[in-house]
Amino acid sequence: MSDEQNFLKAIEKLRTSKKKVNFDQTIDLIINLKEFDVRRHAFNLFVQVPNKIKDKKIAGFFEKKSSLIDTIKKEEFVKFKEKKDIKKLIKKYDFFVANAKLMPAVATSFGRILGPAGKMPSPQLGILPSEDEKILKAIINKINSNIRIVVKEPSIKAGIGKESLTNEQILQNAVAVYHRILEALPRKKDNIRNIKIKLTMDKPVLVGK
Repeated sequence: MSDEQNFLKAIEKLRTSKKKVNFDQTIDLIINLKEFDVRRHAFNLFVQVPNKIKDKKIAGFFEKKSSLIDTIKKEEFVKFKEKKDIKKLIKKYDFFVANAKLMPAVATSFGRILGPAGKMPSPQLGILPSEDEKILKAIINKINSNIRIVVKEPSIKAGIGKESLTNEQILQNAVAVYHRILEALPRKKDNIRNIKIKLTMDKPVLVGK
C-alpha cells in the first residue's frame, strides 16, 4: 500500500468512532521515532498544509498598536518581568510575531520562556522587516496555513486537521506533514517506529497496519 492509502484507511477507521462529543475535535498525527538522538537532531520545522486547520491566535511585539492582531508594545515589555505573566501569554496565543528591530529586546524580556515553549518569533515565519499592514496580512495568512513541528523527544505530535474537514482534506494535510518530517529525519523511514493518528477524545489508530 502507498502512504496515501495507508493514511486514508486509518482516517476512515477514525470516523467509525462511536464517542459523541460536542466540539470539533482535532486530528493529531503521532510519529514515534527510533534510533533518534534528540540532542543531536532536534529540529524546528514549518510545514505548509493545503487545508487550513484554524485561525491561530497571534500576538505581535511592535512599536505601535496594530489593528490586525493583539499588540505588546516595547514600553509594555516591563509588565512581563514575572515568569507567570509570560506563561499566561503562552497559554493565550498560539503564535508570536515581531518587528525585526525589537528582536533583541524580545529575546531579553521573553526568550527564557518563549524559547523552550517553541513560540519565539522565528526568522522562518514571524520576524517582520516592518509593521506595514500588507506585510503583516501576508504573514498572518502564511501562519494560518502552516504547522510548526518542534521535536524535543523521540515522538512527534502535530495537529493536522479538524473532524469537520473531509477525509480528502485530512489526507492531504497528513501526507504533506509526514513527507516534510521524513525529509528532515537523518535516516528517513529507518527513524520511524510507527505512525498513528487520533481524535482528541479517542484512542490512536495505527497507520499502515
